[in-house]
Amino acid sequence: MGKARILILGGTTEARALATALASRADLELVLSLAGRTTDPAPQPVPVRSGGFGGAEGLARYIRDEKIDLLIDATHPFAARISANAAAAAAQCHVSALALRRPAWVPVEGDDWLSVHSVSQAIAALGEAPLRVFLATGRQEAHQANAAPQHHYWVRSVDPVEPPLTVPHVSYIHSRGPFRLEDELQMLRQHQIEVVVAKNSGGDATYGKIEAARQLGIKVIMVERAEAAGLPVVETVEAALGWIDHFASSLMKRGV
Repeated sequence: MGKARILILGGTTEARALATALASRADLELVLSLAGRTTDPAPQPVPVRSGGFGGAEGLARYIRDEKIDLLIDATHPFAARISANAAAAAAQCHVSALALRRPAWVPVEGDDWLSVHSVSQAIAALGEAPLRVFLATGRQEAHQANAAPQHHYWVRSVDPVEPPLTVPHVSYIHSRGPFRLEDELQMLRQHQIEVVVAKNSGGDATYGKIEAARQLGIKVIMVERAEAAGLPVVETVEAALGWIDHFASSLMKRGV
C-alpha cells in the first residue's frame, strides 16, 4: 500500500504545527514548501522545498511529477497569488486541496480601527499632517510609504527592507515574532507612536501590537484580507488534521 503524498505550502506557524503533527505518520509522505523569502527560516520537522514553482503551471507540473495526492495551502492570509495558483493547479491536476487559514482579528471594545483593502490605501489614509507611524505590514510592501514622505516611520520586519525607503524620517526594527504585549507597549510608548498600520493576519504571534494600541488609545489602520479563492477552508490545525484523516482513510479504501 503506497503512502499518501502531501504537499504543504507553508511559511506560517500553522503550516509548521501541521507538519509537526503529521511528521511521524507512517501512512503519509510530506513535503513542506517555503517561498524562500526569509533568509534564515526556522528549522522544520519534515523535508523542505524552498523557492517558487513558476506560477500555477509550475505548481501543477510539480504535483504531477511528484505524484502529490493532497495539496494544503497553509500560506500567509495575504499570499493571495500563491493561493490562487494553488486552487488553479489542484483543479488542473484533479487532486484534493485544502486551505488552512487562521481566522482574521475582529475589533473589540476600545479598538479604534480604520479598515482599508491595501497598504497603499492605508498610507493614503494617514492624511496630510505629519504623524509618527508604526508600519508593521512586512518588508515587501513597506515601500508604499514613499508616497507619503511627511510622516516619520518605524518599520518592523524580519529581514532588512531592500531597497531602503526614500522618506527622510525612517527607523528600522528587525525582529521576528511572537511579540509580547509588554514589549509592544514599551515600543509604542518609547517612539511616541500615533498610528499603527497593520495587516489583519490573525493569530496570536503578532496580536500584541493591536492589543497595545487599544490600551494606549492609538488608532490602527487595518489592511483587511481578500477572500481566499477557490479552495475549501478550515481555520485550525485540528480541523485540517481531521480533514486529512478522512482523506487518508478514503484513499486506503480505494487501495491507491
